[in-house]
Amino acid sequence: MRKGLIGHSVLLGLCVMASEGYADLPDTRTSVNDVPEGTVGLGAALRRGTSPYVGVDNISGVLNDNKTDLVPLYLYEGKWLFAHGTSAGAHLLKHEWLTIDLLAKYRFNRLQSDATPYFNGLRDRNQTVDVGFSAKVLGDWGSLSTTWANDVLGVHNGYEWDFTYSYSWEPGRWSLSPFVSYVYQDSDLTNYYYGVNAAEALVDRPSYQPDAAGFWRAGINTSYWATSRLLLFSNVASQHVDSEIFNSPLVDETQLTSATFGFAYLFGNARDDSTKRPGSGRSGEWSWRLNSGYQAEGPFTRTLTGTLKRSEDVHAYMAGLTLGKLISDGKYIDYWGRLSLNRRLENGNQSDFGEYNAYVMAMTTAHSPWTSEEWLRFGIGFGFSYASEVPYVEQVKQAERERNTSRFLNYLEGQVDVPLRLMFDNKAVRNCYVGISLLHRSGIFAKSDILGSVSGGSDMVTGHIECKR
Repeated sequence: MRKGLIGHSVLLGLCVMASEGYADLPDTRTSVNDVPEGTVGLGAALRRGTSPYVGVDNISGVLNDNKTDLVPLYLYEGKWLFAHGTSAGAHLLKHEWLTIDLLAKYRFNRLQSDATPYFNGLRDRNQTVDVGFSAKVLGDWGSLSTTWANDVLGVHNGYEWDFTYSYSWEPGRWSLSPFVSYVYQDSDLTNYYYGVNAAEALVDRPSYQPDAAGFWRAGINTSYWATSRLLLFSNVASQHVDSEIFNSPLVDETQLTSATFGFAYLFGNARDDSTKRPGSGRSGEWSWRLNSGYQAEGPFTRTLTGTLKRSEDVHAYMAGLTLGKLISDGKYIDYWGRLSLNRRLENGNQSDFGEYNAYVMAMTTAHSPWTSEEWLRFGIGFGFSYASEVPYVEQVKQAERERNTSRFLNYLEGQVDVPLRLMFDNKAVRNCYVGISLLHRSGIFAKSDILGSVSGGSDMVTGHIECKR
C-alpha cells in the first residue's frame, strides 16, 4: 500500500473535525506523506467560520462568548482500524489506488433555543453521530471520493451524500490541496436543522418545511512539516447555501465560510522514527495495570504536585484495568498507547457506571547514577474519556457554577511508580511496578464544542500495580 494514501486518511480526520461545525461545512483534506501503519498522533485545531442561523455569531450555535472552537485531535492509523479525531472506522478494502471504509463521524450541527432571543420557544437542534461508507480513488490526476452517512442516534434521522474532487501539490515540506465538493442532504436532515413546525411558529417566525438540499463547496488545504513529527496545517473553504435552507426563517446567510488552523504531533511509526532504539527487542511489549482509588479535591496540577486531599463535595471511588502497548521506545522517553476500562463507584449518590479512556502516555525513567538500575518511572498521558453517566461530583460542581456537563471529555493522567524488584527478589515481579496514578477529566476551560463547552471536570487518586510483558 502506498504510504501517502495512509497520510491522506490520517489528516482527513483533522479536517473533518475542523469544518463540520458550520452547517456541515467542508470535509477538507490535507495530504501527509510517508505515514506507515501503526501511527498514533495528538494535536489541536482552532476553527472559526460563519453560522447560517439568524443573529448567531457563535460557531457552536449556543449561548457563550466563544468566537473560535478548540478541537482536541486524537489520531490513529492501523492496518484495518482508524481513529481520526471525531471520526473512526474500519478499512474494508485497501489498495494503492482504491480505499473503501466503514466510518462513524460526529456531526457538530447544533442550535440551542437560548442562542438569541429570536429562537426562544424553538426546540433545540442537537448534535449526533452519522455512520456510513466512504470510497476514494487515487491517480496522477488527483483523487475522487464519496461519503454517504446516515444518523444512527435518531436525532435528525436523515442522510448526507458528499462527492469531492481534489488535487495535491507537494513542494518540499509543503502540501497544497484545492478541492471542490457537491453535497446532497435529504429532507429529514434539512427539516430537523432548518425547519419550523406549527408549535414553534410565530408571527416573525412562520412555519417552514424544507425539501432536500444540494449545494457546492470549494476550498484549499495547506500543510507544512515543521519537523519529521510535527505538522502544521490550515484549511479555508466556502459553501453556497441552497435555497431550501436559505428560505428558512431560521437562516440569514447565503454563503458560509470557514477557516481552521492546527497542528498534529505523530508518535510511534511516524515518518522518521529516529527515537526508536534498533535491536532493543521491545516492539511487541505490552502492559496491564490494576488500580483503585477515591475522588480527589483537585485540580489536576495541585494533585500532581502531591496534594492528595479527598473531595469535599462527593465521596466516591473507582476501580479499573488499563491495557498498554508500546508504540515508540526512545532513549529517554517511551510512548505508550493505552486503553483503560474503569468502574465508577458512586457510593449511593447514583448508580455505578463504566468509564472508558483512550490516551497516549509519555513515560520516562530515573536510574541509579552508580549501577544504572531503574529506580523510578514517571508518565504523563493525554487523550479522551467517555463515561456512560456523568460522574456525580461533576454534576454537583457544575450545578454550583450553573454550567453544563458532558459524558465525553478530555483526559489527563499522571503516573509515578517504583519497580517491585527493588523490594522483592522474585522473578514473578521482575517487570512489575507499584505506585500512584492520578486521573483527570476536563472540558478544556469551556473552549471545546465537542467536549460540550464544559469548564471543569473531576479528579481521582488511585494506587496501582502494573506489569510489563
